[in-house]
Amino acid sequence: MKKLDNSKTADNLHSAFAGESMANRKYLYFAKVARKLGNEEIARLFEETAHQETGHAFSHLELLYPSKDLTIERILELAIEGELYETNQMYPEFERTAVEEGKLDAAEEFVEQGAESAEHAKIFEQAAKRFKALTLVERYHANKYQKALEKVQQSTEPEVTAKAS
Repeated sequence: MKKLDNSKTADNLHSAFAGESMANRKYLYFAKVARKLGNEEIARLFEETAHQETGHAFSHLELLYPSKDLTIERILELAIEGELYETNQMYPEFERTAVEEGKLDAAEEFVEQGAESAEHAKIFEQAAKRFKALTLVERYHANKYQKALEKVQQSTEPEVTAKAS
């Protein structure tokens, strides 16, 4: 498949992913409500449908971010970018609008979620630092072991002697 960067198809996949993700969360919430209202059958129906919506969302993500192209560094970078967007831009804008409209419960929710997003960004940043440090240590040890292996292989190779004719 051709690269999707900056295309209408990429925009559509992002929108489809958002829609499927929202449906998943909404159906899990509806399952919780149905169960609370005493209807286990409807609760299970919503849970099964939510599971299917997750599959749809993952299919869209695979097209947007092919797993074969991803690394640990990249997925941590993407997670950090997303959390920083939420905490620095999205939630503050949502909070301002809620305050302007007098929806103070929503404004408070946005403040709390923005703070949680900042924490998530820090957690991912710490994980990225640890991963980078471990990668350097692993690379050092891999190089060291490779050199040791080469020495062992050189010392155990049979000597080739020329036959006298």
